[in-house]
Amino acid sequence: MQKSTTKTWYMPVLALLVASCGDSGAAFDEAAYRAEIMQWRAERLENLLAPTGYLNQIGLYWLEPGSYSFGSAEGNDIVFPGVGDAHIGTFVVDSAGVSMSVRDGVQVRHDEQPVSEILIAADTSDAPVMISHGSLAWTVVERDERYAVRLRNFEHPFVASFGPLPYFAIDPAFRVEAVLRRYDEPQIANVGTVIEGLGYHPESPGVVEFEIGGERFELEAYASGDRLFYVFGDLTSRGVTYGAGRFLYSEMPAEDGKTVLDFNKSYSPPCAFNDFSTCPVASPRNRLPIRIEAGEKYNQSLHYASGK
Repeated sequence: MQKSTTKTWYMPVLALLVASCGDSGAAFDEAAYRAEIMQWRAERLENLLAPTGYLNQIGLYWLEPGSYSFGSAEGNDIVFPGVGDAHIGTFVVDSAGVSMSVRDGVQVRHDEQPVSEILIAADTSDAPVMISHGSLAWTVVERDERYAVRLRNFEHPFVASFGPLPYFAIDPAFRVEAVLRRYDEPQIANVGTVIEGLGYHPESPGVVEFEIGGERFELEAYASGDRLFYVFGDLTSRGVTYGAGRFLYSEMPAEDGKTVLDFNKSYSPPCAFNDFSTCPVASPRNRLPIRIEAGEKYNQSLHYASGK
């Protein structure tokens, strides 16, 4: 999942926004708020276009224990589309993870250094490994104790033609104060993903309660470092926004339990842009019965699918 990339430059601006945090006696600087959202949108696009963004992903290959030949030639166990040497090497999956051996004469690198054999530490490790071969690069992802190779093409034409991202108009009314109602003990959530049979199991400290238009709603929150993470759907899903839901972050609340949900910063998950992501989907309890006309919209033309 992609984390919000909003930088700390706008922190002084937040002091001007307390009217939307419940302090009706302070002034709300709408111009400053709109500038903050526009900066967030610019950073959002920059993040997507980056080499480690989601737009250059061109393959996701699930692996069971065993050995897999790979390269661009038909007949490999894993066929890399379009570019790369015909026969690059072999992946081996065992209790240690995913290791790779490279055929003699094939140029494959890690940290700009040639490699012939390496254990590819997964994205869940402290030091995940990325392998490069010409314009291609690949990593290993670990989900639900399963491994997959995720393939990128840094010269993918989809990246050059991408954009712009569609958004609802900025609406300060969708920046709302929320209160975290903690469970007696944190719970492990059981959330589905876009991959059939693959689950997402984050720790949840509780639910956040908030009001929009005088009605009270709640979302289950997931712990994400020093922030809270949400996957939510609403009545714009499957029409205007991405059907599986959108992502949103908020600050971890202090002792009073208060935080702010800014739906103007809600955004589409990686699977809205390619077929090679493992996004969680909004659970039934996180499907809001209202239209959240704020944040990022969905545009099918900004999605890259295998074979496109």
